[in-house]
Amino acid sequence: MTVAKLGVVVLDCPDPAALAAFYAGVLGGSVEGEGEWVDLKVPGGQALAFQAAPGYVAPEWPAPDHSQQFHLDLTVEDLDAAEKEVLALGARPLDTEDRSRTWRVYADPAGHPFCLCAC
Repeated sequence: MTVAKLGVVVLDCPDPAALAAFYAGVLGGSVEGEGEWVDLKVPGGQALAFQAAPGYVAPEWPAPDHSQQFHLDLTVEDLDAAEKEVLALGARPLDTEDRSRTWRVYADPAGHPFCLCAC
């Protein structure tokens, strides 16, 4: 028996609308709301929400003495094509040099790490 169902994953950030727009560019979907709380309804997938966090400090990656807080694994068909798209949308590479791996790590515009995975 389950106690609860996952409602939404919420990302703290300095600008909810901007970060929702970034992830809408990556995942598709529709952005709903404005101000302190913005939702991204992803087609056929889990919704994401973005909450304004005054004093937000981005996680550091990789840093064993600092928590990365969480990260998203985003499944893609073509790593190189997906990389071009997320970089054009404002992502920053964190760990992308080993091209033999089936995953690469980036930071979204607010600094949250995420992986593109062709796994």
